[in-house]
This record gives sequence, structure tokens and C-alpha cells, in this order.
Amino acid sequence: MVNIQQIDIQELLPQRPPILMVDRLLSADDKRAETELLVRTDNIFVENGGLKAYAIIENMAQTCAAQLGYADIYIKGHDEVRIGYIGSVKRMQIESFPRVGETLRTLMQVTEDFGDMKLVTAESFVNDHRIAVAELTIALSEEKKKA
Repeated sequence: MVNIQQIDIQELLPQRPPILMVDRLLSADDKRAETELLVRTDNIFVENGGLKAYAIIENMAQTCAAQLGYADIYIKGHDEVRIGYIGSVKRMQIESFPRVGETLRTLMQVTEDFGDMKLVTAESFVNDHRIAVAELTIALSEEKKKA
């Protein structure tokens, strides 16, 4: 049995630094995932000491990718992960922006699964305070990345 928190996040995601917006996977199954990201000064999405809205969206999308990668490798037993793209972002609400030194924790859940299209609800937290919520549509491509 794999210790989920010891999985190298880059095994699950196609993104690489400096675009990588997830530090580690905290939990995952076939429909959900939870990730975290420590906001650092060298993050390319930090401006004026905090993350911008597009960085929160990217973090949510990468949390979705981490769930898909986890499901592909550790649930389905594949040696490749499918690559997904943000199809849409709806009902985005941001109450505050994570600051340098804070840890962003993001939860996602697949609410509808249409094969190559996933409807997802994502929520982001800092210190157990919800700072953002959105609905994303993730479109899966035929493109795959070796795990």
C-alpha cells in the first residue's frame, strides 16, 4: 500500500517548475483529492506578496490533475497519466488571496463524469478558512504523460 503523502507530485502532473502549483497530495480517491501549496516568494504567480486569481485557478486545475493522475496510476494501474485542460471556470468566488508564507489547501470533487469531460467543484483554504470556490470543467485529451 502506497503512502499517498510520499508520492512525488511530479509523477502525477504534467506541469514542471516554475508552473508547478501543488507541493503535495494529501489525499485522493477515484472522485476527490486534497493538495497543498506553500506560497513562496519565488512563485512566479506572486505579486505584491500574494497569489493572484489566475494562480488560484491554476492550483485548482492542478489539484484536479493530481486526482486524475492518482486514479490512473494507483487505482487503474496505468503507467501513463491523461492530460487535461481547463474547459471552463464558473461561479468563481474569491474572498481573499494567499500571502507568502501561507499554505493553500485545495479540495476538489468530481460532481459529474462524462468520460473525457469532468465537472468539478474546487475549494481552497488558508488556515481552515475558505478563501475561494469554483466549478471547473476539465477536458481530457488523448495525450498522455509517462508516470
